[in-house]
Amino acid sequence: MGLAHRSPVSEGAKLWATPTGTAMISGLEATVDSSNVTAKQLPDDPWYVLYTCPRHEKQVAAQIERRSFSTFLPLYRSVRRWKDRRKELQLALFPGYVFVRMPLENKLQVLELPGVVRLVSFNGQPATLSASEIEMLQNRLSGALNFEPHPYLRRGRRVRVRSGAMQGLEGIIVRRKDHCRVVFSIELIQRSVAVEVDESDLEAA
Repeated sequence: MGLAHRSPVSEGAKLWATPTGTAMISGLEATVDSSNVTAKQLPDDPWYVLYTCPRHEKQVAAQIERRSFSTFLPLYRSVRRWKDRRKELQLALFPGYVFVRMPLENKLQVLELPGVVRLVSFNGQPATLSASEIEMLQNRLSGALNFEPHPYLRRGRRVRVRSGAMQGLEGIIVRRKDHCRVVFSIELIQRSVAVEVDESDLEAA
């Protein structure tokens, strides 16, 4: 689809706890405010995916909230190291994408925001996600503290986590040195996320 950014995942990526007042997903900060529903937004409105300029995800999410629409932007902390210092950055788990819930007739209020490129669409129609799909994504991200972006995967040996905090998660197994990861992908945005698991907790999907 040609949507991928070329910025690599930084060394030392990890998740962290955030201050009270921001929706928490087990160490994952997400700008989610499902209660922020006004007359122009209803709970059964679909979710859409915005494609943003590189490194504009947090700015876009903040502006969307000011427009009283619900938004979902999971973040992780990445540690950048130089010879003389180190710096921790808060980065989007899905670089270049922000989820937003709104009536489609209000799309211009979002598309006109600085940093927004367009809605992710197929055959000229904006692609949608249901509230249950967003909830499932949130639940997937809530079971562990070591999620991080991974190069998009479509094929591989599929497994299911049969026990532990990530029970029920299905994805593609990837081995890296002494570690085992399960990678699950969101085909809509061609993005993948990896989480380390105990290989003894896996079974064939």
